[in-house]
Amino acid sequence: MFSTPFVLTFSLLLSLPILFFLAPRILPPHPTPIPISPSDELDDINLFNNAIAHSSTPPSSPHPSKFFHLSSKNPNLKIAFLFLTNTDLHFTPLWNLFFQTTPTKLFNIYVHSDPSFNITNINTNNNNNNNPLFKFIPSKKTYRASPTLISATRRLLATALLDDPSNSYFIVLSQFCIPLHSFDYIYRSLFLSPTFDLTDTESTQFGVRLKYKSFVEIISNGPRLWKRYIARGRYEMMPEVPFEKFRVGSQFFSLTRKHALVVVKDRTLWRKFKVPCYREDECYPEEHYFPTLLSMVDPDGVTSYTLTNVNWTGTVNGHPHTYQVDEVSPELILRLRKSNHSESYLFARKFVPECLEPLMAMAKSVIFMD
Repeated sequence: MFSTPFVLTFSLLLSLPILFFLAPRILPPHPTPIPISPSDELDDINLFNNAIAHSSTPPSSPHPSKFFHLSSKNPNLKIAFLFLTNTDLHFTPLWNLFFQTTPTKLFNIYVHSDPSFNITNINTNNNNNNNPLFKFIPSKKTYRASPTLISATRRLLATALLDDPSNSYFIVLSQFCIPLHSFDYIYRSLFLSPTFDLTDTESTQFGVRLKYKSFVEIISNGPRLWKRYIARGRYEMMPEVPFEKFRVGSQFFSLTRKHALVVVKDRTLWRKFKVPCYREDECYPEEHYFPTLLSMVDPDGVTSYTLTNVNWTGTVNGHPHTYQVDEVSPELILRLRKSNHSESYLFARKFVPECLEPLMAMAKSVIFMD
């Protein structure tokens, strides 16, 4: 017969792997602290409600002619560029040159900058100090793998909606993004071109745009989709977001005004996606919330791709490939433009700050030559 100490020791050793396997399924998830305070949440709700109350959608199909004449420089059609950053805007000189290529102001620029970082004054070269080119909005601290990045993006959208009723497309970018074309090309692609979206065969008729879509990457399958879905707990997303409705995609996208309002109005899905994760390695809320929300609310009104080229080859710790100085060349710009979904990608990430000099050297001769 086995002695009692031997049985106890054997039982303990046997129970360890069983506990290791079953603990995540038995015990409640161990949440990371939610860095969204009640006061920050209340500030956001007040901002969102204000934006909803004072916002209107741009001209719709009964007045399509208002959309189709770039030569008229219609002030009712503006692009809102929304920069989400926790460092300096390293490529400001390139963006300044990009915006200077259009003689008429058909854009607004809004920046959500983490308040813990003292960003360099990037408006010093602007002649009109009362109307700086880059508008810094009231911002809150952001954390990777947390819902604060969703909040920051919604804050940008709400501010842009409220600030200018003419903002019609809302483009979210990071400080490591660069343009791949001139402003004129991007404006024509979004508002005028009936052939820009290669996947769309129904929104144009006789060479005229009948419908405007948002460009959001939406992925409905993948080897890690289930792990991302249960990152907050196996049943935490139910019943509002069943697994078959859960989507992933890029956090950088281009929204129509209609969909910007959808995001700002949402309360139901936000209550689910602001729940903290117990698996940070699978938790990227900003890559889940927007694709899931828009695919559930208006699947026919969004594309399944983004206009920002991101190279996920050689991913490190959830970060995409980062382009170095020795990679920057005219050939790289031409390669980054190539898309299977649209006539061209319009933006690209991710570049180290040291890439600014070679990018500026070929800005006029390559990047802004369409």
